[in-house]
Amino acid sequence: MRISVTYYLDVISSWCFWAEPAWAELKRRYHDKVEFQWKIALMDKSGLPTSQEQHEWFYRRSGTIMRSPFMLSSDWCDHQQSEYLAPNCVAEAAKDFGITDDRVRLALSYAGLREGKRFAEWEIAAEIGAKAGSLDAKELLERARSTVVEARVRADTADFHLLQVTQRPTFVFDAEIGDRAVFSGFARVAPLAAALDAMLDDAHAYTAHAAHFGAPLG
Repeated sequence: MRISVTYYLDVISSWCFWAEPAWAELKRRYHDKVEFQWKIALMDKSGLPTSQEQHEWFYRRSGTIMRSPFMLSSDWCDHQQSEYLAPNCVAEAAKDFGITDDRVRLALSYAGLREGKRFAEWEIAAEIGAKAGSLDAKELLERARSTVVEARVRADTADFHLLQVTQRPTFVFDAEIGDRAVFSGFARVAPLAAALDAMLDDAHAYTAHAAHFGAPLG
């Protein structure tokens, strides 16, 4: 019985940064039972800080809520853009070179949010991503700036908005039997794992019923 988890994120999001341990733990626990994928959901101007002072306030809030022993760096941000395509498109473009796991986007996130590198600049983002994925930086940059990759990012962002949620991260759990769970803004593993356990239990029940009674009549 197929169950999938889709993780909607923005590479620049601090809450996505804090949610990464939960994502990694889900993949570790359920790697042989669940299909995992991530998609970009670009943040827009309404969710972005407009000044260094406001930005650092956001980071202090999320950092203390998550009990972090360190504070994220806001040095990467120019506070001028209404969205940050470069790091997101570089992460997405890496998929076209066979890098479908988390390594490129995690390297980008760490470089920007922990080290303060200006990964909002295309060339810098491409260099970070290429190093993480053992790719050619020029080829990755060219692909990241292509209309194909941007269109894919915007299509996934549009799908995110159809969920009628506003927070990144958002996790969408889908089961073949029609069950769906949407967790928007959750950054800890416990509620996510509880939902997956319940969905897996239901899926096993359907399998057992089919073994005893076969397909529905009619």
